[in-house]
Amino acid sequence: MNVTVFAEREQDRTRALHLAEHLGAQTACSKHEASQTPLALHVGEDGLSLVGDGMTLHADFSTMLPRLRPGKLQNELLVRAAKIKGVSNPKVFDATAGLGEDSFLLAAAGFEVDLYESDSVIAALLQDALLRAQEHPELAKIVNRMHFHEGDSVEALAQLAKSDNADQLPDVVYLDPMFPARTKSAAVKKKFQLLHHLERPCSNQEEMLDAALSVHPRKTVIKRPPKGPYLANRKPSYSLAGKAVRYDCIVPPPRSS
Repeated sequence: MNVTVFAEREQDRTRALHLAEHLGAQTACSKHEASQTPLALHVGEDGLSLVGDGMTLHADFSTMLPRLRPGKLQNELLVRAAKIKGVSNPKVFDATAGLGEDSFLLAAAGFEVDLYESDSVIAALLQDALLRAQEHPELAKIVNRMHFHEGDSVEALAQLAKSDNADQLPDVVYLDPMFPARTKSAAVKKKFQLLHHLERPCSNQEEMLDAALSVHPRKTVIKRPPKGPYLANRKPSYSLAGKAVRYDCIVPPPRSS
């Protein structure tokens, strides 16, 4: 879907022009003009916002600080699913970064995370959030463990699989293929309704999972709806399930030393 870029302030126009060039998008001369398009990226004092369908999406890691309180972070289902006994500073390859919230939780728990996002608009929102977090005293140390890449994660995994350097390989590959669209829009959080305009539920399930397994991680963690089917019909080694989400974990035989 086409996206228009609009600068709310004069001092943001240069940034808006560069962003529009990167996205291959048009710029809007006024807020009213931007509102006439299905989706618009607003460049403003608080960073980037995606606006459309009467909704606004603004990536901001500071909203996740309550989940980092003592006793909460280690109980996060994702952190428990990704944990590997006996491995210090584990490395995660997040193949479907989105707005980076899951990677943020893992980085806060001590993981080093490489995030890949292929959609250029979502990537712009994520990169903007990471840059702003660098200036936040409670977030900077966490996002320093998050290494962002805009590009195709399947291709990146294929390149990693050819590497002769075992130190480059991730301990965990994390997959969050977008959940299928619900029949009732109220069942989907507003921010994900906007994301559905840009990315559709995963259509290359087998290719994505095969790419993840090709780098021989100690564990592949897959985010699924609680009662949803296994990704690519591949049965996991075990699952951790909550009310809103399930994490399927595929654990191969131990790596040879």
